[in-house]
Parts: sequence; C-alpha cells; structure tokens
Amino acid sequence: MKKNKYPICWAKENFSIKIFCSIPNIATGILIKADNAHFIVDPGDGILRDLNKDLKIKDILNISDVFVTHGHHDHVGGVWSLLTYLRVMNKKTPLVIHYPKGCLEIVHIYNAFMKVYSRSITYDIILKEITGDKSFTSKKVLVKPFPVIHKEYLSDNKTTRQVPSLGFKFAFNNLKICYGGDTAYCKDLVKHAKGSDLAILEAGHDDDTPDDMHMTLSEANSIGRSAKEYFLVHVPEK
Repeated sequence: MKKNKYPICWAKENFSIKIFCSIPNIATGILIKADNAHFIVDPGDGILRDLNKDLKIKDILNISDVFVTHGHHDHVGGVWSLLTYLRVMNKKTPLVIHYPKGCLEIVHIYNAFMKVYSRSITYDIILKEITGDKSFTSKKVLVKPFPVIHKEYLSDNKTTRQVPSLGFKFAFNNLKICYGGDTAYCKDLVKHAKGSDLAILEAGHDDDTPDDMHMTLSEANSIGRSAKEYFLVHVPEK
C-alpha cells in the first residue's frame, strides 16, 4: 500500500477537516472546523503538538467536543495531555467527550485525571457515553454515530472480541463527512459513506490479509467510490 503523506486536508465553505496523522498502532489525530466550532476526533498521541502548530491558543481553548471511535491507544493516547493543557491554560468553557458505550479507557483516563487535578481544574469535563445511533447536534453540527465492526485479540492471540466502536457522520451546511474509524467492512459504514461529500476510510490490510478487524484496500476503495470524495487512512507503514 502507498504511504500517506500527512497532514491530509479537505475544506468546503466553512466546513473543514485536517487529519494530522492516522498510522496504525502509533497515532491518529483529526481536527474538524465548522464556522467557529472546533472538534477533535480520536486524539491519539501527539494531538496537542499538532493543535499547537495549527491553531491559536484561544482556538484550542474553544474546543468544545472530542469524539472517540474506540479506546485503543493510537486513538486516545493524547487525551491526558490535552486535558492537562486545557487546565494549565485556564480553559473556562466545558469540554464534552463523546465515546461508545463500554469504552472503559476513556472512563479510566477521566477518573485518573480528576483524582490528580479535581481541585485545580478550570473547566467542566462532561462524559457522554453513546448508547445508540441517535443523532444529536453540537455547535450547529449534526452528528450521527453508527456501529462498526472492530475486534481485538485476547491474550491467547487466537480468540477475538468486539471492541466498543463507532463511526461518526458530521453534517454542516448541507455538507457531510463520514469517518468510519477502525472497522472491518460493514453495512452501516457502507450506508453512511454513500453520497457523503467526504468519506474517511481505514485500509488496515492488504488484499491478501483480510480479517474482521480492519478493511482491505479493495474494500475501502469500493466504499469510497460511493462518496463524492474519499481518503484512505490508517494504512500500515512499510
């Protein structure tokens, strides 16, 4: 597979997305802007560094929502540093973290952070566990969560289990961005990517190594062609 050159950017009108990186087992980090709203999606390790290169401090402090597709380290490894920076810089407005039901990693990070900093934190952290696929609105952006299929090996390296996982579709000013996160080929992703202005699809495997954890290059391309534009991410580094 061809190695991506990050960051990857897309913008139309006042709606934009910047994928700082999406490298399996290392880090993912995505910034979405809609007018003056700023969202973070999958804040992996390095997200704070990338935000400081891209945004003014006041814009980082105005980040209102974080969306987590699942709890693997390459998607949540930067949460602690982000929360700490916002405290140090005296953020005043709430931060909402949206995450799939059963994603214990976010709960544990939050509990550990509050144990250390509860007396000195300057802003409210609101955890919102997503238990279904009901749409909701934040900062005039319509957000549609949807289930995806992403599994992981247990300690025996043979048995797998489903990871609490979601994809998200963001709609603003009649424009739609579909992000599947880490997922195998699944009907819900096919449904929501179709007709989107932009689909962001992971291609974690070569065509000769399919499984129920990630999509192959052919699978991701087949879904991507149903959108107006698409990017392939989470392609293994070689």
